[in-house]
Amino acid sequence: MKTKIFPILMAGLLMSACSFIETDPQGYLDDEKAMKEPNALVTAAYSTMGNDWYQYAFNMWHYGDLSSDDCLKGGSGETDTELHPVEVWSSLTAQSPSNLDELWYRLYWSISRCNRALTSIETYGAEQLGDELAKQRRGEVLFIRAHYYYKLAQLFYQVPWVDEQVTAEASQAKVRNDVFSHEELMLKVIDDFREAYNLLPVSWSDGSFRVTKSAAAAYVAKTYLQIAYGDGYEANTGYSHVNKAYMDSVLVYTAVVANDGQYGYLEDYGDIFLPEHKNSQESVFSVQHSDYADDNTVYGRANWSNMLNGVWGMWSCGWDFQKPSQNFVNAFKVGTDGLPMFDTYDVDHNTYPTMGNVTSQKWDPRLFHTVGMPTYPYKYESDSVIKADGSKMSLLMTTANSRTPATYGYYTTLKCVPQRSKGETFNQPWQAFAMNEYVIRYTEVMLWRAEAMIETGDLGGALTIINDIRTRAKNSVDKHIGYAASQCDIALYPTLGSTDDARRALRWEYRLEMGQEHERYFCLRRWGLASQTLNAYFQSEQNDKYEKQEYAKYLRTAFYTVGKNEYWPIPYNQLYYVPGLYTQNKGY
Repeated sequence: MKTKIFPILMAGLLMSACSFIETDPQGYLDDEKAMKEPNALVTAAYSTMGNDWYQYAFNMWHYGDLSSDDCLKGGSGETDTELHPVEVWSSLTAQSPSNLDELWYRLYWSISRCNRALTSIETYGAEQLGDELAKQRRGEVLFIRAHYYYKLAQLFYQVPWVDEQVTAEASQAKVRNDVFSHEELMLKVIDDFREAYNLLPVSWSDGSFRVTKSAAAAYVAKTYLQIAYGDGYEANTGYSHVNKAYMDSVLVYTAVVANDGQYGYLEDYGDIFLPEHKNSQESVFSVQHSDYADDNTVYGRANWSNMLNGVWGMWSCGWDFQKPSQNFVNAFKVGTDGLPMFDTYDVDHNTYPTMGNVTSQKWDPRLFHTVGMPTYPYKYESDSVIKADGSKMSLLMTTANSRTPATYGYYTTLKCVPQRSKGETFNQPWQAFAMNEYVIRYTEVMLWRAEAMIETGDLGGALTIINDIRTRAKNSVDKHIGYAASQCDIALYPTLGSTDDARRALRWEYRLEMGQEHERYFCLRRWGLASQTLNAYFQSEQNDKYEKQEYAKYLRTAFYTVGKNEYWPIPYNQLYYVPGLYTQNKGY
C-alpha cells in the first residue's frame, strides 16, 4: 500500500504546480502484507487476551464478583472508578458505568483480529503452513473468537454477530443485535467451539500453552450449561426450565477433560494460586502473564485486570479493590458435623476468625486461602520483608491494611495476588502482578459435570465429585495455613439426599471452591436465584461490623430488579453509533 502526501504550497505558486510524492508509510502496518502472514495474525489474535486494563477487565471480576454477594468494590470510596453502579444495580444505566462501552469496544476489536486471521488462514494457510497446521491454526482462532463472544453474550444478552465475511465487507454498521435470539447466539458460539474441538490437537509438541482440544471441550460444556437453564431472565430461567439434552452435552464434553490425562486436582488448594503452579494440571485454559524478570521486558506481560486489587499498605501500589463480603466469609462456616451451615450461616452475621483465638465455630479451610483477614499472615507469609528504603515491613495483616474500612471493611482478596516475597511489577502509580488468569480450571469443569449429573439423575456420580473436591480442601491445611489448623474443619457428605438437597450442596461447593474467581453472579443467574439472593444480601450486608467498625451502609440504596438487571444495558454510545440499529435490553 502506498500513501499520497500533498506538499506544502508556497505563496504565489499556482495549483497546477502541485505534484504528488509516493512513499511507503512509516509506523503503519501494511494491510496487504499482513494478510499474507497467517501465523503472525494468529499470534495477534492471541495477544488481545492480555490487552485489557482494570477499566475493561477481560476477566470480568466486576460483573462476576462485584455484581454478586461475594465482594464489595473497595478503593477510596464510592466514586473511586465508575464501578459503584455495578455493585448496587439500582443506579445502573446505559451511560453509567462508561466502562461497559469500552469493554464492548475492546471485545469487538479483539474479534476483528480473529476475523482477519481467519481470512488469512483461508487464503494463505495451506500454502504457508501446510494443510494440517492451517487447520489447527483455524481451530485456535475460532476458539479465541468464541471466547470473546461468550463474554459479550453473558453481559449483553443479544449482540451483533460479526464474522469474517462481515469484516471483509466492512458491513459492521449494518449488523443488528437482534438477528439471533440469545439461545441462537449461544449456539453459534458453541458451533465455533465445536469446530475448534474437531481441529485442535490434544497437546502441542513444542510445549506451548496454546489452546487444546480439551480446552475447547470444556468451553462447549460451559456454554451448554449456561443455556440449559433458560435465557437468563428469571421468568424463563431456573430448575423448572432445564433442558436435559443440553445437560447431556455437558456430560459428554466434560468427560473429554476428565479423561484427558493431562488435567487433575492439584494436591494442595493453596498451590493453585501461586505463580510457580500457574500452568499445573489444574489449568485447562489460562491467559498467560509474566514478570519483567522472566521475559526481559521493562514491565513484563502483567495482568492489568487485577492491578487495583493488591492489599493496601502491603504493596507499593495496593489500591485495595475486590473486598470479600461478610456474607461470603460466613458461607465458609461449618457445623459440628463439618458440613456447611446452609440455613444458619448468616444468622450470627458479624462473625470472623482471629488467629490464635480458638472457638467452637470452625471454618472450611478454603477461607484462609481466599480471604485476607487481620491478624493472619498475608498469603501464607509471616516473616518481615526489607523495603526499598531499608526498613522492615511485617507481613502479618492488620486493620491498617484496608484503605477505607468505614466503607468497605477489613477483608482483602488473596487469589489474584502473589506472595509479597515474590516481587512485583511496578510502574508508579500503578501496580501489576504476573499471575496467570484462569479462564477454566479443572475443578470447575468437574463442578459443571456434577451439576449436570444432578440434573440428569446421577446423584451418586455428583457425590463422588463433590467429595473429591472436599477431600482436597481437607488436605490443604498443613502446607500453607498451619497457623489456622485449629480453626479448620471439613467433612465429606455421606449422601446428597434428595435432588433439591444435592442442588444446594452443589451450589455451596461452587461458591466456596470458586470464590472470587469471577463466576458467582453468572451462577446465580442461571439457577434463577439472582434476585432473591442479592436483595436478601443487600439487606444483611448493610449491617456489617468488624469489632467496632461499621461499614457497607451504602448498600441501603442497592436493589436488583427482576426483568431488567439480569443483563447489562447495551452501552449508550453503541446504541447511537448507528441510530436504530440496536435494540436495548429490557428495562433500560
